Amino acid sequence: MATGSGAGAGLRLLQKVSSTRTFARIAPHFIPAMDRTVHRLTRGKVILSARMLPGVILTAHGAKSGLPRTTPLACMPEDSGTSWILVGSNFGRPGHPAWTANLLAHPDAEVSWRGETIPVRAERLTGEERAAAWQAVLGFWPPYATYQARVEREIRLFRLRRR
Repeated sequence: MATGSGAGAGLRLLQKVSSTRTFARIAPHFIPAMDRTVHRLTRGKVILSARMLPGVILTAHGAKSGLPRTTPLACMPEDSGTSWILVGSNFGRPGHPAWTANLLAHPDAEVSWRGETIPVRAERLTGEERAAAWQAVLGFWPPYATYQARVEREIRLFRLRRR
């Protein structure tokens, strides 16, 4: 990533834009579709939104259908890519995103990370573990605080670990 005041200003602008209600209304309709297409066309090597935040392509089984569901998601990598924190922010919209229900029902899943398909097990974080992860996530991407302030529900956090 570039250094210098220009890069810092660009990041701050990106964080400000991503915190707006307009972004929350529009982004869910084009970012995931764009990420899935580019990921497919590059054979798993590129996720465009990962230029803003690191990202994975999560494949989990549907909570009700049991069918594989593929979702591009921002993540906070931990331990050099051996685990990841996923934030169920849903762009600060009211309901929990469907992928969180899928992981609650079927915690064994897969992620595509930097072109590698990795089997993972998801754990929903609660209590002190969630509180510590939430603070780390806010340091990593401050707009999550705006998303949480906008909704009454507690944003779900998951840690994915390699199986």
